[in-house]
Order: sequence, then C-alpha cells, then structure tokens
Amino acid sequence: MKANTSNIEDSLSESKGTDSTSEMEKSEPSTISDNTMAASSNKETESRPSTDGQTVSYSAERIIGNGSFGVVFQATVVETGEVVAIKKVLQDKRFKNRELQIMRQLNHVNILQLKHCFYSNGEKPDELYLNLVLEFVPDTVYGIARHYQKSKKLFPLVYVKLYMYQLCRALAHIHSLGICHRDIKPQNLLVDPATHTLKLCDFGSAKVLQKSEPNVSYICSRYYRAPELIFGSTEYTSAIDIWSLGCVCAELLLDQPLFPGESGVDQLVEIIKVLGTPSREEIQAMNSNYTEFKFPQIKAHPWSKVFHPRTIPEAIDFMSKLLAYSPEKRLHPLEAAAHPFFDELRSPHFKLPDGHPLPPLLNFTKAELSAFPSLHEKLVPEHARNTENWPPPNSVLFSGNTTVEEEHK
Repeated sequence: MKANTSNIEDSLSESKGTDSTSEMEKSEPSTISDNTMAASSNKETESRPSTDGQTVSYSAERIIGNGSFGVVFQATVVETGEVVAIKKVLQDKRFKNRELQIMRQLNHVNILQLKHCFYSNGEKPDELYLNLVLEFVPDTVYGIARHYQKSKKLFPLVYVKLYMYQLCRALAHIHSLGICHRDIKPQNLLVDPATHTLKLCDFGSAKVLQKSEPNVSYICSRYYRAPELIFGSTEYTSAIDIWSLGCVCAELLLDQPLFPGESGVDQLVEIIKVLGTPSREEIQAMNSNYTEFKFPQIKAHPWSKVFHPRTIPEAIDFMSKLLAYSPEKRLHPLEAAAHPFFDELRSPHFKLPDGHPLPPLLNFTKAELSAFPSLHEKLVPEHARNTENWPPPNSVLFSGNTTVEEEHK
C-alpha cells in the first residue's frame, strides 16, 4: 500500500483550489496541549468590570493549556472563589474574533459555557489580548483514554457510549445554528469526572458555514480530518464534524487512532486501507471540482475485522454510518444519538458502574428535536417524558414546520 502513495500524492496535487478565506483563518488549526500543567511563575490578578457593571478580579493559578492561539489559565474569581478557565488570545485588530461571536450564541449542557470576556494589553504597545472566561472542567477524553492505556485496560464501553452520546447532542446543537466546529478531537472534549458530563470546547476553528462562501480545507487535526478536506474541498459541510466523531469513537474502541496518517497524503492512504478506494461518484461527492482519478484499486476492509472480535455489532454499525466517503451519507448528529448503540443509556434502570448517577442525557429541548420530529419518541422515551422536566422550560413554539426558539435569558 505504501508503494502507491506517490500516485495518491500526484492526484491530490491537482485538487488545490483557491480560497478567499482571510489569512487569519488559513493558519494551522489551534490545539490545546493536554496535560501542559506548568505553573505560572507569578500569580497574576486581573480586575475587570462584569456585565452588570461590578468589578470582578481573576487570580491566575496555573497554565493548563497552550498552543498557537495563546494560553489557557486556571484562575479563581477573587470575590467568590469560583474556579474558571481563562483563554488568552492575541487579538488581530483587523478582524472580529469569530470564537467570541460563536460562543455568545451557545447555551447547551454539553458545550463549555462562556461566562465573561475582557480585553487586556500586552507587553508591546500595539498588543491587545482577548480573554475568554470559561467554566472550568478538569479532565478530557484524551486524558481519560491515556489513563486507561497506562493501566493497560480498554476504555470501558459504557463510557464510550456515554461520552459519544453527549458529543452527538453538542454537535446537533451547533449544527442547528449553522456552526461547524472543525476541530473535533479527544483533547477538545472536556469531562467532569464527578458527573461524567462532557463539554465540547475550543471553538477557535469553528465557523458558520455559508453555501456562497468558500472555506479553507486545511482545517481539523490530521487523525480526525474528513476525506473531503484532504481532497481540497472548499465547499464542505458540517458533515466533517460527523467524520471526526466517528474517528474519536473508533479510537476509544480500538485504544489507538483508526487512521494514524503521518502526513496529509498518508492520512488518505490510511483511510483507503479501511474504506477501500473511493468510487468516481464518491470523489465527486467529496469535491466536485476534483478531476484526477489516479488511485490504486484497494478493496474495503470489513468493519467487523477492523475492530476487536468482542466489539458489539451496534458499535460496528454505528461506525459504518459515520465514516462514509460521501458526506451526505453520514448520519445527522440527532440520528446518531438515536442509534441503537446508545439504547442502553435510555433505559430507566441504567446505572453507571462506578455508582454515579447519569448526567443529563434525555433533557432535550424542543429546539434540539425540531430537526427530526420522527425521532422524538426514540430520543425521549416515555419514562423521561413523564417526569416534571418534560417539556423543558426553554423549549420552542411549533407552528407547522417552523420553529421559533425562545431566547435564553
């Protein structure tokens, strides 16, 4: 297979299209280094006016992440003792900060909450930093997976289901708003170990996708990059997040990345090893401007042989419906949440093995469910509908096929 890489590389060299996206977007996708827990040399205290006009002071305790975007601190609100995370990003004064604009729209149990924001000056006169004050969540799916690897144990299937289900809900919410995350990976999935609640974070690469506006194809971390991005598509959809969801889920089941490419081209080689050579129609579905088809003919590897023999059939079927070449054939995130792979979580008698109660899983708003009315009964079983929490207070008003969301106060 490796010997044929040059053919793929020749083909891909033809696929690069023009992209009118700003230089700000063309940079390497931002990443937060996991377990970068170096203590800051001095505690810094920032005092800033809050939204109600009162001054709030933040004491930076330690660095918990850094990357090309800037740095993330664990901090404490001096007045209340609340622990928060502060993401400090160098601001380009020529552009509005897309991450801030997007996070202000988001209010969901499985998405990291933006609490406040403020600007601060840098060491140089023209440096301006945007500080995003976020809820603090202590762990990541990546960190939990590393823990099991070091213990020479497989990631428990029940927690694979629990975390991936919550990711489906987060994606359903942002996709309903036209937002594509574009960097789904284990490091960006925060987990509260006390409640097992998952929170999607890091919207530094996220964008509201518009059909009339091209998008940069060099986006998303390599192991989780959808094939249409490798083919140079600039007209992709939020289905790239669904591919990434499949890659993350497969990684937790396998205890290693499913497609561990060493470069962009090698990433496609790894995908072809499993899915086989894409057909002409599949390539057109990934990038309609792609005209070269110099690919070695490789047969698809059966999904049942990709995973461990003990992998349940529902998991294999779930993977096959996320990791499809054609973007339109991948499941919508709500369809993914309704898949039989997650049926166990919907049982009224289900309990976690560690004795913890389940985090909120069935508290769908009508806004969340509006995309697929046919899935209502599947996603919210009768035992959940009969509780005081149904229907939820921040639901939507239905008028025929139109939904009008109540604004979050």
